[in-house]
Amino acid sequence: MVYDVLVAGGGPAGLTAAIYAARAGLSVLVLGGVPGGQVATASAVENYPGFVGIAGPDLAEKLLKHARSAGAKVLLEEAESFDLDGPVKAVKTAQDTYRSKTVILAQGSRRRKLNIPGEEQFAGRGVSYCAACDGNFFRGKTVAVVGGGDTAVSDAIALAGLCRAVYLLHRRDVLRAQYSLVRQAHALPNLKMIFSVSPVRIEGGQKVERIVLRRAGGSELALPVDGVFVAIGVIPNSQRLPPSLPTDGGYLEAPESGVTPVPGVFVAGDLRRKALYQIVTAVADGANAADSARRFLDATRV
Repeated sequence: MVYDVLVAGGGPAGLTAAIYAARAGLSVLVLGGVPGGQVATASAVENYPGFVGIAGPDLAEKLLKHARSAGAKVLLEEAESFDLDGPVKAVKTAQDTYRSKTVILAQGSRRRKLNIPGEEQFAGRGVSYCAACDGNFFRGKTVAVVGGGDTAVSDAIALAGLCRAVYLLHRRDVLRAQYSLVRQAHALPNLKMIFSVSPVRIEGGQKVERIVLRRAGGSELALPVDGVFVAIGVIPNSQRLPPSLPTDGGYLEAPESGVTPVPGVFVAGDLRRKALYQIVTAVADGANAADSARRFLDATRV
């Protein structure tokens, strides 16, 4: 079968693109390894219109159900390679090869790593990149959250409700997160913020026992913790894109329409370079890309 639209990525951008394309009467296939993408790992989402507060996995499930109810076919397969030349595109997964007249690239991003000694060694044994997924394993324990943005502060707040103590570690002297999140964090008695420190290494035996930090002056501080949650930003998942789609710092340059230099190929979400990376801008990208795909199909239909 040749689909009208193939969406690579099952996050907010990809699923929104699927909803809009399917509602336009187009045949749609979504290839998404993790339903909901990064939002599925969020402890809580408090800035998505219509929801004062909603757990990330719950929002991801709602998006997935909406896409399927609109008529899109969603497979839990990850796109591994792309052949985007010609009128019919081919996208290969580990299971099969799928064909479509248009492709919307919405693979999103992945969590950035610290790249320090002990990080890989203790992955799954105290080092985590998902507070929503792993927080419950640290109930009543002491943990550190590395980062200073919205995700880091939101994770620290969520973990403070489970853990005996939470340390929020930031390399700068002020947090970058939204004021409302910072205010919540300051109100929690078991959440301590340590500024102007950089993680040097993670140490332990069978599991994490401490994280070693370097202060601005050069001295080191060994902080006893049971777990380390890393939330220092993301890297766009553009590593599998073909050379016909050049990237800048991993991001695709495209206008709000999502139109790329390759005919019939569009981009949406965190893969597209823009000023603001939020769930709400991702879903807007998805809607725009779906509309661009529809217009392209209308113009090329014989």
